[in-house]
Amino acid sequence: MGILDFLFRRGGEASDARMVEASGATVDPDDEEGWRRLSGDANRDLSPLSQERMRETALYLWDANLLANRIIELPLAYMLAEGVELRATEPEMQETINRFWSDPINSMDVKLPKKVRELAIFGEQVWPTFVNEMSGHVRLGYLDPALIATVVVDPDNPEQPIGIVTVKDRKGRALRYRVIVNGPETVFTQRTQAIRETFADGEAFFFTVNDLSVSRRGRSDLRAPADWVDGYDQFLFGEIERYNFLRAFVWDVTITGADDTKIKQKAREIKPPTPGSVRVHNDSEKWQAVSPEIGAYESAAAGRLFRNHVLGGATIPEHWFGGGGDVNRATGDSMGEPTFKAFSMRQRFLKHMLESVGRYVIRQKLIAETGEPDWWDERLGCEAVFPEMTARDTTKYAAALTQVVTAVNSAIDAGRMSDETGVALIAAVAGRLGVEIDPEAELTAARKGKLKRQEEDSFTGPGDLVDEEDEAAQASALAAASREAGQ
Repeated sequence: MGILDFLFRRGGEASDARMVEASGATVDPDDEEGWRRLSGDANRDLSPLSQERMRETALYLWDANLLANRIIELPLAYMLAEGVELRATEPEMQETINRFWSDPINSMDVKLPKKVRELAIFGEQVWPTFVNEMSGHVRLGYLDPALIATVVVDPDNPEQPIGIVTVKDRKGRALRYRVIVNGPETVFTQRTQAIRETFADGEAFFFTVNDLSVSRRGRSDLRAPADWVDGYDQFLFGEIERYNFLRAFVWDVTITGADDTKIKQKAREIKPPTPGSVRVHNDSEKWQAVSPEIGAYESAAAGRLFRNHVLGGATIPEHWFGGGGDVNRATGDSMGEPTFKAFSMRQRFLKHMLESVGRYVIRQKLIAETGEPDWWDERLGCEAVFPEMTARDTTKYAAALTQVVTAVNSAIDAGRMSDETGVALIAAVAGRLGVEIDPEAELTAARKGKLKRQEEDSFTGPGDLVDEEDEAAQASALAAASREAGQ
């Protein structure tokens, strides 16, 4: 049986088969359907394999590389070393916040630095929530970013994550967490609300850093400098081997007037002298210790170049990592300004994270006690208070405050500045000293205080009441009389 008979034969009879002519269509590369719209979803995420490799590399570098460890730990120390306080706007809600913060499972004073550290290492954090339906008390869990299989975003708004799907466990089951959004479900379209309802395994906070609006996953602080910090480590290990060679030496022996036979005989007999021994020979034999000459200055310059390349990318000045350079106190202070700006940006994000959690905690308490509160209820407000990152040099600001107050008073007396603008200028300088002033409220309070003092000062003794207007009139009359006398 030939191959055609085999292909056509069906059910034992070739005559039952039908020939069908092949058909197809050519795809025009300029056809509109072959293009992605500019407004459509763009894939700005790493591949799952690259995401996993990034996490493992960043964790290894933080653990084993001193430079990478400092890139993570220095911002953490400046932001959290003095602790953080979460304050409720309404005093009666502060107890709820305190119970959540000090809960033995939450232990935020201990666990918050870990969470922030892993946010920097992995680029993302997932905190599932567990709510007591009777009391509304909230406890936070933790989901390793390595267990995230998919982050689902709003189909109508790709920058808003709405759900998280985990990898399957040993039983083939994947969990579906609904991303917590501190707002009513009506902020989403009907289609998105229907999708969110499928995430029925609980709610979770999801935070990312170093991402874009169309990115679904976060990225590590160590992703960009990873190769460079590893190269810097290899460079230093190479320098250790080089310095071992520098400490090595050989004995170079010169024998004058000896032929090849005599030199070979001498080489068999000669032995290197032991430390402290005496070597005696005639003037035809010369001994010299020879060591390699490899310049150390070039290595120091190269090491500084590599180190500053990494530190510069992390916005950390070199004198924070043992490299003084030509730094004095004045230049050191100015070099730290960009660093603290970068730290402040991350601290502002941490503030948002904690305030989102605090708002959720208060809301769950109100739901358990009085039912679903309005989303704009003032009782839901809270504030994360961070300490100053560094001690302020108050001397220059105190001197500036004195000069500004004097200048403001002179300008107001001369009629060239309003009281409101003057107090605003003073408030701007006072803010540098850590004192926040509301210019309008402060001016109102100052005027009330001045009136009160005038009322108290107007009573100078028994039966003596001083009228300021009469006193001013008398002073004006005396001045006029003096002018007339002078003429």
